[in-house]
Amino acid sequence: MNLLPPLRSALRLLPSALPARQRQLSGQKATVDGISYLLPVNSEPSPVLMTAFPIDARAAATLIPGEELHPFRLPGGRSLLVVTVINYLATDIGAYIEYSLALAVTRGMRPAPPLLPMLFQKTLNLGQYVVDLPVSTEISVKGGKGIWGMPKHQASLDFKVTDRTVSSAYELDGVKGALVEIDRPAPTALPLKVGAVNYCSFRGMLYKSSIYFQGTADVSIGRQAKARLEFGDLPQVAGLAGLDFDPQPVFTLYIPDSHGVLDDHYEAWFQYGRDRAPYGGDGMDSVVGLGLGEEWPDPPRRGESRVQ
Repeated sequence: MNLLPPLRSALRLLPSALPARQRQLSGQKATVDGISYLLPVNSEPSPVLMTAFPIDARAAATLIPGEELHPFRLPGGRSLLVVTVINYLATDIGAYIEYSLALAVTRGMRPAPPLLPMLFQKTLNLGQYVVDLPVSTEISVKGGKGIWGMPKHQASLDFKVTDRTVSSAYELDGVKGALVEIDRPAPTALPLKVGAVNYCSFRGMLYKSSIYFQGTADVSIGRQAKARLEFGDLPQVAGLAGLDFDPQPVFTLYIPDSHGVLDDHYEAWFQYGRDRAPYGGDGMDSVVGLGLGEEWPDPPRRGESRVQ
């Protein structure tokens, strides 16, 4: 029995994840740090690549600062390394690629039970802690980091789509950061309407921001999912490169036509530790001198990697 048609029908009935406030802001204008926005802060149809690999939860915990965030737990003491690459084709700040390397987390005084946050995402504060977030343009760094506290920095990125694969490379000054490739999932055409939470370190504080996506997704789960992830020698990915992740992904996802909205509301509060102050990300000095440039660095060379 083919379960895809009834699943598509059920997903179409779900309401949009976008809060009413964001819909009410439509057409309003704002200027923040010299960047002009037509609200809501959205993107037009843009391709998305996403996959997640199992990792040891205890090892993941060593990369998460402070005492409020905990690795999301799968059975068997595993957690998830999440890779998301978005090729933003049209936004208020121009076109750019965003390459997110993150750890699935929950927020609270103690870790959440395994798997349960999938059912109670808001109650158990399911999200991802963004470890590294290279982007193509200076203006994206200025906005994403200076306003929402995201660990953005400019790097050489690409986004390549073929009939069989979707891949993205990340390099900085000729040094490899990461390379991810997925086999294109079967055309499931699932109508997704989802929200996600990012936690980021900046200025010694923990920033929480929300993003909402909808689009038609092709998804593979379990053994049907095929992906490859390679890390290079950049210091920004050293912690992630040291993780012993399972080469078999939990899922792969490709959305050729995503529509996204980044909520202009965010929260920030002190990061703290019982024995010493935890890592708090870059300081304000890392964004003060940034301009509004939309130029991209030269594309990655991809070197001798087997993912070409």
